[in-house]
Amino acid sequence: MDFIENNSIMLSIGLLIIAFYYFYILLIRKRNTALEALSGIDVQIKKRSNTIPNILKVASKFLKHEKKLMTDITELRSKATKKYNPKSNDEVKSHIAVAETLGAKMGQLMIAVENYPDLKSDSTMIESIKTYNEVEEQIAAARRFYNASVTELNNSVQIFPISLVARLVKVDEMPFYHAEGENKPVDADQYLN
Repeated sequence: MDFIENNSIMLSIGLLIIAFYYFYILLIRKRNTALEALSGIDVQIKKRSNTIPNILKVASKFLKHEKKLMTDITELRSKATKKYNPKSNDEVKSHIAVAETLGAKMGQLMIAVENYPDLKSDSTMIESIKTYNEVEEQIAAARRFYNASVTELNNSVQIFPISLVARLVKVDEMPFYHAEGENKPVDADQYLN
């Protein structure tokens, strides 16, 4: 009887170790996928940052009174390309906020460009805006991939029994990438009046 009891205890311990290791691998794989997706966003933000100087150079010839906006964009551009710790939720949130603020300021610049027909029809500006818009679409796609990866990771971190392993190996939830204004409805009155 002792032999059977000892074997069943050893088998139970072995199964627990295998389950722990399986859940550990699952968590690390999901965290790495989310970090990879975050780095994909960083690549696109870097591309966007590389398109900004051309746009500002052309726009500065026409938009003399938009100096503050262009200065803000330049400052945000340098902040958006600074290194940060992708495993620190606070640093990731801060990085995402800077990137979104930069996107919003660039949106303001694009609106200002619309008010200047000569600038809007400049071939260099047209090409720069086209490139910028393509990069913005790539950022949106990267953001969707990141959020899907974060959802998978966060679900695993929150659901029992994997949540126990996550606590033991210090795998935490990651923040979602929320674009500013993505949930705000458009006010048609401002365009119709």
